[in-house]
Amino acid sequence: MNSVSSARLRRLPAAIATGAPIIALDAADVLIGRDPQCQIVFDSQLFGGISRQHAKVCAIEFGWQICDLNSANGTFVNGQRVSGCRLLQNGDRIALGLGEPQFIFEQPQSASIASAASSIASPDQVTLSQLLPIVSTGRDLTRKAFLIPAMLNVAFVVLLFVAIGRPTAFNLLLAAYLAGAAFYFVYQLCGKHKPWWLLLGVAASMMLILLSPILTVFGFVFRQLLPGAIPAPDEFIPFPVLLVRMFFGAGLMEELLKAIPVLVLCGVTPILPRRWKSIEVSEPLDGILLGAAAAVGFALIETLRQYVPAIAQESSLPIQSGELLGLQLLIPRILGLVAGHMAYSGYFGYFIGLSVLKPNHRWRILGVGYLSAASLHALWNATGVFNIVVLAIVGVLSYAFLAAAILKARALSPNRPSNFATRFTRLP
Repeated sequence: MNSVSSARLRRLPAAIATGAPIIALDAADVLIGRDPQCQIVFDSQLFGGISRQHAKVCAIEFGWQICDLNSANGTFVNGQRVSGCRLLQNGDRIALGLGEPQFIFEQPQSASIASAASSIASPDQVTLSQLLPIVSTGRDLTRKAFLIPAMLNVAFVVLLFVAIGRPTAFNLLLAAYLAGAAFYFVYQLCGKHKPWWLLLGVAASMMLILLSPILTVFGFVFRQLLPGAIPAPDEFIPFPVLLVRMFFGAGLMEELLKAIPVLVLCGVTPILPRRWKSIEVSEPLDGILLGAAAAVGFALIETLRQYVPAIAQESSLPIQSGELLGLQLLIPRILGLVAGHMAYSGYFGYFIGLSVLKPNHRWRILGVGYLSAASLHALWNATGVFNIVVLAIVGVLSYAFLAAAILKARALSPNRPSNFATRFTRLP
């Protein structure tokens, strides 16, 4: 498309931005703003009225358009504020905010293009891309329309159909699906890219730890040497005593177990070559994501190997009813990850990452994080025995702690400009 390749933006002299005064446009989107990731970047000190990602110029069929990205002070074309997107024609004056900076859109041979664009925009005309939207969306399907999560969803649905009648396989698939959805929610909140193979590897390593003698050693230390003995199902214990037991036998023990993969990666980070930078623990967001991934592996093993088989075997009902009880237990346990295991270990992971940013205070930071996460964990386990309403309050509190840690981690992140969770935040 010759018209697309020949279009350009010409900065007016007063518009101070990085790059050349004339910006050639190609088929890729051109972001304008204060974010260093933009193609046209403005100095934050000089142009505080421009949002981090203020506007976008992009190619469409037979022409170009500019889109305002919910900027605080608006985008104007020839003095008229843009609402959403607007077609550009040769000579259009683009202003970011009410005054400067400004650009002139230039496109040779634009007469025929403008005619074609107007015919496209006409309400009486229907184009091929309007009748078949899929032919014009291209990479936006994966970048903006969650195509890959949708493909995984369909794959799991098909596998669940195949597994009907095989309870073990069905439970494994359903638990993996629900846990993955819970983790994806936290991943989107964190807004930092982390390799999926690394996150899956952390979850898998956590499973191997629970199946290894390490679990036996931890159980001996925290539940026999320390006062963390787990009470029998029919044993009555006063709440303060139960809380202490849960603090040692569930909180301290399980949070340290889940932190092992994160601490190992944290330890090897200084010796990693630069090409492996994506797997390092360099900030709180890394710790949260890796801690949450470890929680997924922990919850899957704990639920599928301990709780579900136990309730199915202890039931006096026929085997099919016992399996149904196991399924009924599996669903809330995995769905509750964001207010349970993922909340505690993600919260502790925040402190592990923070200790990397502030090494002079490492041990105090790690101590506060470890004790806080263990306390939330113990409170959940102890209140669940006495009152379901209080249990719900503790679950909300646990999630609030995780969410607060994520928000603070995003604010502290050295990579905040590239964080996709804050990319379109409206800033002055």
